[in-house]
Amino acid sequence: MAATFDPNEYKDQIIKAVKDSKQRDLRLDGKITLSFFPSIGANVGKVSLSEFNSDKQFAAIDSARVSLALLPLFSGQAVVDEVALSGLQATLIKRKDGTTNIDDLLGAKEEKAAEKKTDGKQPVKFDIAAISIEKTSLTYRDEDSGAQYAIKDLNLHTGRIANGVPSKIDLSAAVQANQPKLDIAAQLKTMLTFDLGKQQYRLENLDLQASGAALDVSNLKLKANGDTSADLSTQEFGANKFTLSANGVKGKDNFEITLDAPALSLTRGKFSGDKLTLNAKLDGASGNITAALSLPGLEGDAKSFRVGAMTLDLDVKQPEQAFKVKLTSPLSGNFQARQFDLSNLVVAVNATGDRLPGKSISSEMKGSVQIDAKKETVQANLAGGLLQSQVKAKVGVNGFADPAIHFDVDVDQFDADLYMPKKSAGTPKTNEPEQPLDLSGLRKLKLDGSLRIGALKVANIKSTNVRLDVKARNGQLNVAPLSANLYQGSMKGSVSVNAQATPSIAVNQTLSGVNVAALTRDAANFDTLEGRGNVGMSLTMQGNTVSAMKKALNGTMSLNLADGAIKGINIAKKLRDAQGMLGKGGASAQTQSANKDEKTDFSELKASFKVNNGIAHNDDLSLKSPLLRVTGNGDINIGNDSMNYVAKATLAKTLEGQGGKDVVGGITVPVRVSGPFADLKYTLDFGAMVGEAAKQKIEAKKEEVKTRLQDQLKGGLKGLFR
Repeated sequence: MAATFDPNEYKDQIIKAVKDSKQRDLRLDGKITLSFFPSIGANVGKVSLSEFNSDKQFAAIDSARVSLALLPLFSGQAVVDEVALSGLQATLIKRKDGTTNIDDLLGAKEEKAAEKKTDGKQPVKFDIAAISIEKTSLTYRDEDSGAQYAIKDLNLHTGRIANGVPSKIDLSAAVQANQPKLDIAAQLKTMLTFDLGKQQYRLENLDLQASGAALDVSNLKLKANGDTSADLSTQEFGANKFTLSANGVKGKDNFEITLDAPALSLTRGKFSGDKLTLNAKLDGASGNITAALSLPGLEGDAKSFRVGAMTLDLDVKQPEQAFKVKLTSPLSGNFQARQFDLSNLVVAVNATGDRLPGKSISSEMKGSVQIDAKKETVQANLAGGLLQSQVKAKVGVNGFADPAIHFDVDVDQFDADLYMPKKSAGTPKTNEPEQPLDLSGLRKLKLDGSLRIGALKVANIKSTNVRLDVKARNGQLNVAPLSANLYQGSMKGSVSVNAQATPSIAVNQTLSGVNVAALTRDAANFDTLEGRGNVGMSLTMQGNTVSAMKKALNGTMSLNLADGAIKGINIAKKLRDAQGMLGKGGASAQTQSANKDEKTDFSELKASFKVNNGIAHNDDLSLKSPLLRVTGNGDINIGNDSMNYVAKATLAKTLEGQGGKDVVGGITVPVRVSGPFADLKYTLDFGAMVGEAAKQKIEAKKEEVKTRLQDQLKGGLKGLFR
């Protein structure tokens, strides 16, 4: 009877039964064949099943073949001669209400019945001679979130699968997803050995390869090789000769990552590893970065771990410079507390580049670093050489997403100019627009600390014993106090920066006993004023460029110098040389450029300035010397680097002046100083001097006549009374 039984004659009954019980349409387009000895099996072709109460297809298969060895079934063993599927396609949908399109196929009653049947019984042993799955596609779609995942072109071929028998596995598939974005083709080849009773599993000669795109990474290639094992009964997991490599393109950068783990083991929460190495390489437009992490010995458990000597080598190559960084330290930590400790840290840095001093620098710092990831804090205590300086630093960080930084740093000396771009003397000026100031980095900066520098040089200004306290919050940076010794004097005051859309800066400084000539010469290459004394300034400025800030300068400045000189002109000498004009009936104004060999000495120089929109106005200039008195008023245009100033110079009433020549004292001459700082012009109004001299002669004649009249009047009165 079995030999004459034809299941194809019952297709209509089978289709009707499925329709009546499941409300789904079953199509059996292919032929059904059965076998009974020596194996029980079935071969089905072209089968499809619709969605619940719909003619839309839910699943379909081109062909399926399954056969069981008959005799082993009588001893409770399932020996499968063959399982072969081809062309399987199925779509699982999770609806917005949380139900799925297979809930009717997985009814609760059937699940409970299945549980009762298996309760208290030994699992059926099975032995599969081979599995073959080809051209299979499975899709999952979540209508609520819009997520969709698909496994396409799934192919699986195995050897015999049974307890304790090594089985060859050959699996390939394409995986696609939109949340997260994924498009990967993968192939796995390995030898699988398992023991279901002992719950032991082992993969030998693992060879996994994948390629495609994931997230924002394109041209991704992934490889994994090695041996892995798991014993679930004893909770032991291990890996031997395991390697993992990946490379791809992220944005415009190419990267490569390689992990090498010769031996890894995890037993009941305890783990150990030997000679673990991680290598990474990044090639981008900004340069190349190569990193190598080595963990020669790793041991720990679920709570804590320790690495005997961690080493990290970092190599950065950029178009104009290169850096090599080596970090070594024992590493310990606590996973539960999320605390990590680098107890004996050594950081060595070597940098090369044409812009670096000597084209090469080397530094080494030692100390310790503690990280508390749960509290989001980092504490570092470091000391040693850094950028040709000796540094002692304590740094603390609170918060990782929005860090607040605390620091206390001592530096023996630092020359910032060594690391500034060099200006070429022969480079002509271009018409390129001025670059705007970018202070956006200060807007999220949270900073609080103190910095002390023994000797500092920045923008060619030299200072010693520099001390500054810094606080930064919400784009506001305050440096107070800011003090230092410089140019035989001292400086004390504060600086504040507001880094909003239009940056602004406020400066309040008092310089005491400073050698002004040396300061202005180093700071601005301005060699016009000599002397030593006090300078005060209270200034504010704002703008998106340096030029805009200079033109928006406002506030006050003061100057009080002694025993100095104004370089570029000798006013007293000019007045003495012009004394011959007094008897020639007139003179005109004379203009000259600054003469570096001439200067006007003074014993005292005082002036105060009111600064408005980059123009410093002065009304109270007072210059004194034994032979000369100068007063004046005018403007210094800081925004345009120019000045327009009128000084009134008066020779003292003495018969012997500078140079030993006789002069007529009391004469006042206007002196106009004008033009750009780089080419100042001095104009002396000798015509006004002649007029002043004539006026003095008339006044002197009047005094002489008055004296004579007074003498005659006195003599007449005496005779009258006699």
